Amino acid sequence: MLHSASGFRGIRVGAIAGAPARHEPLDGGAAQPRICVTYRCAKGHETALVFAKLPEEQIPGVWDCRRCGGAATRDESRFALEDETAEGFKSHLEYVKERRSSQDAEDVLAGALERLRARRALPDELLGDA
Repeated sequence: MLHSASGFRGIRVGAIAGAPARHEPLDGGAAQPRICVTYRCAKGHETALVFAKLPEEQIPGVWDCRRCGGAATRDESRFALEDETAEGFKSHLEYVKERRSSQDAEDVLAGALERLRARRALPDELLGDA
């Protein structure tokens, strides 16, 4: 254990004296050109992202909104938004309800309760009259 006043504090293992930090470029600090792109969704939320300076056609035209998850675009005239669904996000239960009817759900529940009773993991008095 090193003392808190040790000279090694904050130095990574294997560092060479006078070497640049790992996050600094080796060529003396010439950073690559970057561009900040703002995306806006149908609800008015803005998402700002930083990309490497690329040709215009290589930067995505549509991005997912960070707040609502909807489609956000850079330029609404060039990239038309898909029709916004009124449903929004669905929970797992909503997807299950789309696949199964209420009768199917009752059958699955009855089967699970029978298996629990057969193992005696769930006493009948706790279940009542199901």
